[in-house]
Amino acid sequence: MKQIEVVAAIIHDDCRIFATQRGYGDWKDYWEFPGGKMEGEETPEDALKREIWEELETRIVIERLITTVEYDYPKFHLTMHCFWCHVESGSLTLKEHEAARWLHRDELDSVEWLPADKIVINSFPPSLVR
Repeated sequence: MKQIEVVAAIIHDDCRIFATQRGYGDWKDYWEFPGGKMEGEETPEDALKREIWEELETRIVIERLITTVEYDYPKFHLTMHCFWCHVESGSLTLKEHEAARWLHRDELDSVEWLPADKIVINSFPPSLVR
């Protein structure tokens, strides 16, 4: 099975989480944490900063690794490193996604998450998002 390793930014503003909606591919219209594939010899942190700049024209501060999720999609195995982040500068301009929303903890189930991202949400401790 094909193996894909990606990084994802769980961007927060202390009380909300930023979610993006895919605009392409087999999982079009599903919601995810923004991010993408690591390239060459990039560290996960460098890859995440590059991806968020490319996708959202935003600079982020990476606070810490939250979790690494392993998930088998029908066509590939995903390894996703998820980092707790906040915006340093920029306006979260959508370059690749069709929509975005800031979600409070009690709103996280209001969108249809990709399966691997749903695992991340279900692992959030109650104190992570107010």
